[in-house]
Amino acid sequence: MSLLRLRSFGTRSLCVRSFTTTRAPAFALSQTKPLRAVAAPAVGSYAPKEGEHVLNSPSELARKISAKVLPKLPRPNVQRVVVVGSGGLSIGQAGEFDYSGSQALKALSEEGVEAVLINPNIATWQTSHELASEVYFLPITAEYVAYVLEKERPDGILLTFGGQSALNVGIELDRMGVLERLGVKVLGTPIRTLEVSEDRDLFVQALKEIDIPVAQSTAVSSVNAALEAASVIGYPVILRSAFTLGGLGSGFANNPDELRDLSARSLSLSPQVLIERSMKGWKELEYEVVRDGADNTIICCNMENFDPLGTHTGDSIVVAPSQTLPDDEYHMLRSAALKVIRHLGVVGECNIQYALNPKSKEYCVIEVNARLSRSSALASKATGYPLAYTAAKIALGHTLPELPNAVTKTTTACFEPSLDYIVTKIPKWDLAKFSSQVDREVGSSMKSVGEVMAIGRTFEESLQKAIRQVDPRWKGFEVVIEPADLDKALTRPTDMRLFAIAYAMFKKGYTVDHLHDLTKIDKWYLYKIDNIVQTHHAIKAAGSIESVDHELMKRAKCMGFADSQIADIIKTTEDVVRAHRKSLGITPFVKRIDTLAAEYPAHTNYLYTTYNASEHDVDFNEHGTMVLGSGVYRIGSSVEFDWCAVTCARKLRDMGKRTIMINYNPETVSTDFDEADRLYFEELGYERVMDIYELEQAQGVIVSVGGQLPQNIALRLKHNGVNVLGTDPEQIDTAEDRHKFSSVLDKIGVDQPEWTEATSLEAAKAFANKVTYPVLIRPSYVLSGAAMNVVYEKSALEYNLSAAANVSPLHPVVITKFIAGAQEIDIDAVAHNGTLIVHAVSEHVENAGVHSGDATLVLPPYTLDLADMARLKTIAEKVAAAFEISGPFNMQVIREAPKNDGEEAALKVIECNLRASRSFPFVSKVLAHNFINTATCAIVGQDVPEPVDIMQEPRDYTSIKVAQFSWTRLGGADPFLGVEMASTGEVASFGKDIHEAYWASLLSTTGFKVPRAGSGVLIGGDIDKPEMVSISKQLISLGFKLYCSSPVVEEFLNEIPYVTAKRIMFPKTDKRKLREVFDEYEIQCVVNLAKSRGVDFVDEDYVARRNAVDFGLPLLNNAKTAQLFVESLAKKIPQGALRGYNEGHIPSEVRSWREFVGKRA
Repeated sequence: MSLLRLRSFGTRSLCVRSFTTTRAPAFALSQTKPLRAVAAPAVGSYAPKEGEHVLNSPSELARKISAKVLPKLPRPNVQRVVVVGSGGLSIGQAGEFDYSGSQALKALSEEGVEAVLINPNIATWQTSHELASEVYFLPITAEYVAYVLEKERPDGILLTFGGQSALNVGIELDRMGVLERLGVKVLGTPIRTLEVSEDRDLFVQALKEIDIPVAQSTAVSSVNAALEAASVIGYPVILRSAFTLGGLGSGFANNPDELRDLSARSLSLSPQVLIERSMKGWKELEYEVVRDGADNTIICCNMENFDPLGTHTGDSIVVAPSQTLPDDEYHMLRSAALKVIRHLGVVGECNIQYALNPKSKEYCVIEVNARLSRSSALASKATGYPLAYTAAKIALGHTLPELPNAVTKTTTACFEPSLDYIVTKIPKWDLAKFSSQVDREVGSSMKSVGEVMAIGRTFEESLQKAIRQVDPRWKGFEVVIEPADLDKALTRPTDMRLFAIAYAMFKKGYTVDHLHDLTKIDKWYLYKIDNIVQTHHAIKAAGSIESVDHELMKRAKCMGFADSQIADIIKTTEDVVRAHRKSLGITPFVKRIDTLAAEYPAHTNYLYTTYNASEHDVDFNEHGTMVLGSGVYRIGSSVEFDWCAVTCARKLRDMGKRTIMINYNPETVSTDFDEADRLYFEELGYERVMDIYELEQAQGVIVSVGGQLPQNIALRLKHNGVNVLGTDPEQIDTAEDRHKFSSVLDKIGVDQPEWTEATSLEAAKAFANKVTYPVLIRPSYVLSGAAMNVVYEKSALEYNLSAAANVSPLHPVVITKFIAGAQEIDIDAVAHNGTLIVHAVSEHVENAGVHSGDATLVLPPYTLDLADMARLKTIAEKVAAAFEISGPFNMQVIREAPKNDGEEAALKVIECNLRASRSFPFVSKVLAHNFINTATCAIVGQDVPEPVDIMQEPRDYTSIKVAQFSWTRLGGADPFLGVEMASTGEVASFGKDIHEAYWASLLSTTGFKVPRAGSGVLIGGDIDKPEMVSISKQLISLGFKLYCSSPVVEEFLNEIPYVTAKRIMFPKTDKRKLREVFDEYEIQCVVNLAKSRGVDFVDEDYVARRNAVDFGLPLLNNAKTAQLFVESLAKKIPQGALRGYNEGHIPSEVRSWREFVGKRA
């Protein structure tokens, strides 16, 4: 059924629709002779004359005729363009902007335009000199972008490739008059259009002018106005914030009390909020639209949310193309989209979101993003149509008919893609990573940190693939949770609702009708899911693998069942199922994404596998080298591994090797179709990697550049005859196994903290008494909350190992002596055959106890002496030799200060990963030495460079990497730094010293607002921290006022000479009252140096931390970084840092990456 639907969709979207070129008639394209993908976009000698626009066609006649009839648009005369990036990855604004920005930079370089990029996200591919001629690692704020414009004097600026951050900066620069004063032209969509799409009142007015229905709404700027508006519209209402990303500060309110709280919080994050009628339960749909300067407009893709309206589209399961729309409704919304985009005057790419009443044809427009968005990246990957690249070309004055279809190379970009497959996107939430206070319900404010995209030829196949991609522990659509209150879990969606549906169908016998009533999910999807359930029952009924015949195996594989999933159902192993399946002659087919539903010859390298086919679309004669990507972005594995994978694949191509990339993350550059010779948009599990390896007869597989996911299957691949390149998987296994790793360190004389594996609470207590508290515990089986904790006393140990986790011989707990006050050091290195080739040493600002992914990293180190640096290098050499490493590796080392004079500091290794780490892009860019290029040479054993000690080179700059947190999004989560990672991204800046670099880095984190001179600072936490005194003294001397909520802190602060602090009323449960208190005392910054997480919602320190992020104020929650911030503030205030933009006075940190490191690295 779904294939038929897809086919009908395909024909109607490509064959029947005419181009929407307004001024020129459409001409038939005649195919002359087959062209390869690398062929020039046109044959024949006709070349366009000055000012002419020529159809991209293989027919010379068509080109000549088109030159006479296509409108002659003047092209903007630009030689140098500033591209504004999106900054650190945060919830609502993630890796998709690395992908879209990279495509824009490719388009600029093709046109010979010099690109200057501003983006502090050092982990991205776009911040490399391969794409931009100059890169500035600086905050995405109007002030800093204005300084770069003053310094670089570009002709143009692109604002639509850096998410909401870039858009807001552009609108602000226009308001400040900077663009006009410097003569900088905004390319693509004009500023006025951006303002109209962002300002709700203007947007509603604009759509009323063309009779397009918009959700009934009122824009307000105060809590009282919000309540008045809601009383007119009627509850329930939805509140949306203007000018924010990912629905930040949005939500539903069923009564005035809920609205009062919600609007108070939202108005602290955005100047204007919108109160509108709630249409919960309606269908949500999205159309991606491209329009050029000559008014040619096409729909690139339409997508349908599996979840009904009420869940933010970033937190919804999304299906493309739409499956449940009849043709008339599809065209009704298509026509409306074209009308709206033309009326608004978008030039480039944008998306339009609709709500559609499932019981009638009533619809309304929810919003228009007049920029590249998360769904643009998804649409690009789902259709193979490079939206960002095309939008950049349009911004430079090209029109759609003259641009080549970048995939086929033989047709024009003025076409609507046609799909003979189905794509399912599922978000990745990582809510379990946070304290148990975090609210797991999903609604109109986005909470997911990443997303996956699966391609199949039935909805069932594509859905089950996507489920496995989100989390490799899940085998497919199966029972993962058993909610106590099932109906609540179905009606009030959480991040696990899909599995609540599985529980209802598998265990509770809920019917499709009953589920539809509770969830409002379209019955078409629920019937498809029921097909999976029935197939599951059929496999179970077979009872044994021998009883699974050809027909049942084929049916299961066509429905997306994994071998491991079938093995679980009939109680056997994956290898047995795989062997049986192959004996039945059932193997996957490789199909091509060609944007044309195979209706026109196209030779693309963009591939997927499916069982719903009868032949391959490609020949397997390239025998390339496989690079396994990083999979979904999640906490702990993000865009930095995409940089590693792309760099590795490019280096392999430079060496003359064919490359095969496997990844399934639509937000990445590695899944761009021109980054590898073959791209498989596929799962990274054992089954699929083996399938592709066997089909391609690949030369080898690289598992060390994609983070932890490829490492997890490395040993199994080796045992099944795969040539795993680089470090031996047996050694990887040794490093991952704590017992084996520990004994290797003992053997080579490298120190480590004392540890044990306890199988009972008594054994755990005995070890803690022996080594003395504090200890670090890592339970293998966790019941609630975070898995790892530092424990300071016996009672906490008992609680953590009885109430929070289960300790038994089956579930042992690893306990390590925790060295309080120790310094943590990161070593990133590359070795070949056990010989160290290059290494980098970065130090953490925070003491040990903060996860290295959340820590502030300084490079070059600023407190380590030459003796310590030499000892650290020796440790790296010993480890490289012991594990016979060929490729990248990373270690974390603890430095414990010496107890007595004349003694050496103790250096203890706490972790070692035989793969590239999160900090590889950072050290590569700061030290101007590409570690992954070196690692790739070492992995394949070709052109391996001689060992070099780059840490000995003198440097007159410092760079600091700062974590990007998304606390605002995660209602209830405690913004406290501990041993579990909580950040969603990172930023880094350079400076002449540690203070200048830290200032620029901290300001680069999205949403950081510098406190006004003379404003109030709320200070609290642990008074035993020595930094409490110095921080308080310095803040007072800088003219800030100190406030506190605790009598203990008040007494302590007022005993410090020259410090006065006032204790204020501190309502812990009433957010509105607390907001009034913050406003009354002008509190614009919170310093909270608590020793541990809040125990409950009314813990004073928890309330201070949580509300700092809810009110959009800077929160300094670590003693060392708070001290560094106050020192930086003291240096920057005399330079005018709190006075805002000062024309002509460019701060010293405004230098490009090339200027800092002295070369185009």
